Amino acid sequence: MIEQDTIKLLRECDAGIKMGVASIDDVLQYVKGESLRKYLTECKREHEVLKEEVQVLLDKYHDDGKEPNPIAKGMSWMKTNMKLGMDMSDGTIADLMTDGCNMGVKSLNRYLNQYEAADEKSKDIAKRLINLEERLTIDIRQFL
Repeated sequence: MIEQDTIKLLRECDAGIKMGVASIDDVLQYVKGESLRKYLTECKREHEVLKEEVQVLLDKYHDDGKEPNPIAKGMSWMKTNMKLGMDMSDGTIADLMTDGCNMGVKSLNRYLNQYEAADEKSKDIAKRLINLEERLTIDIRQFL
């Protein structure tokens, strides 16, 4: 049970990290202010560090990880392009990123509760990912 919950939690972290990086990549080219660009770039870098940790653990369990849900990814892409098509401001980008981070935090907390038998190392990665997302929402509030 521990191993199965661990793998499932790691998969969800993997998918969440990929979704976060893709979302940042989707908006980064539209960022006007250097300060917002710095926050997003740093958050992306930290996601990539966590991605490497997750990958090492998934390799240990001989698991390929998980891609983000294609429907969720497509809807995110559509929402981003629609909102930026109407208002290509840093405020819009901060709004989009805040919504995405909040959804990620909610999902990751749900998975932490669902896969409570996961090992502590995997839980720690999930909690660090949650903290990263929460910190970004706080950092970018000034742009809303």
